[in-house]
Amino acid sequence: MTRRALAASAAPVSMALVALSALALTGCVAKADLAEAIAVDITDDACAVATPTAKAGAVTFSLTNNGSDVNEFEILADDQLRIVGEKENVTPGQKVDFTAQLEPGTYYTACKFQQVGAPVGLAEFTVTGEASAVSADEQQLSDQAVEEYLAYVRSQASELLPLVQQFADAYAAGDDETARALFAQARVPYERIEPTAEAFGDLDPKIDFREVDAVADGLDWTGFHRIEKDLWAPQPGALNSDGQDALKDWAPSTPAERQAYADGLVENVTELHELVTDPSFEVGLTDISNGAIALLDEVAAGKITGEEDWWSGTDLSDFAANVQGAGVAFGAVRALAESKGDEGTELAAEIDEQFAALEAALAEYGSLDSGFVDYKTLTDADKKALSDQVNALAEPLSQLTATVLGV
Repeated sequence: MTRRALAASAAPVSMALVALSALALTGCVAKADLAEAIAVDITDDACAVATPTAKAGAVTFSLTNNGSDVNEFEILADDQLRIVGEKENVTPGQKVDFTAQLEPGTYYTACKFQQVGAPVGLAEFTVTGEASAVSADEQQLSDQAVEEYLAYVRSQASELLPLVQQFADAYAAGDDETARALFAQARVPYERIEPTAEAFGDLDPKIDFREVDAVADGLDWTGFHRIEKDLWAPQPGALNSDGQDALKDWAPSTPAERQAYADGLVENVTELHELVTDPSFEVGLTDISNGAIALLDEVAAGKITGEEDWWSGTDLSDFAANVQGAGVAFGAVRALAESKGDEGTELAAEIDEQFAALEAALAEYGSLDSGFVDYKTLTDADKKALSDQVNALAEPLSQLTATVLGV
């Protein structure tokens, strides 16, 4: 992350109770005929949906948890990230029906064992037929956007926790090769939802401040980037991102210090997970649309310059995760933007086009699945081309909040 002023105190979490995304999708939907319900066999390591297709409208899934622990069922958008419906807390042996209002298109179904970690049994699910003849009013679209994005934030926080635990364990044990291999991967869910983390006072600085940021704000330097410098330790003569001697006031961590930094990172990420999964946590439309813009600001301020992951050179992974997170935020409010008329529809189309162009530009250097090249190998011309494309997306995206709010 780039340097930012610290909030005087953590943002309040006890707000108005937010309805579960399942409720937003099912509250005004007539229950589908149980005879047509789609069976879903949930186990600890599988999520078997009986049929991969359904007709548009109210679709009922009959869930059975045949596993050993609590699970959840998710319906994801075609980006495989944005959650458009979920049924949480399906306990072992439980049978429960879950109904979602689905428009024609491609979705993905998955489960999440113990409600943490990566999706299990991800499978394509196609909805056919005609779009709903009755369009939702603005409030319904607004509610749906909020619920979708809230579910996404919680999902990413749940994926973050086990990844950070694995990374921290390897680092504390002195297994630097494994820790280096896990570093970029462990950061991806965090980078996708970073504006949310920033809402909680000093949590983001504890988790993601760079050395120069911590020094500037008089803070103890902890988190991802403190560990990063240990894993890619600078040699004599090396400079940090502000051009200063990288070895000044720094030394490789002792085993005891490593354990403390590892434990601290896990503790802070656990706190973040608890905060966003608390039933009283909420997000608003401006949080979503402005969050998309903030994620592009993160790219422009730190990733393009190569200052974010100064020692590891994994900036492009953070870059891609920020872009994905911005895309999901936009996807959540897209229908609301398009409901504003031709202006909103044209804006959404322009944003789509620029997202596609930026993703194509990033793909020249790798992917989140296969890894990216070391950022230090990019030329100034390469960086300029990426920067130009970020700016091309930022311009229409900057209009999103006003369009969504009808300002």
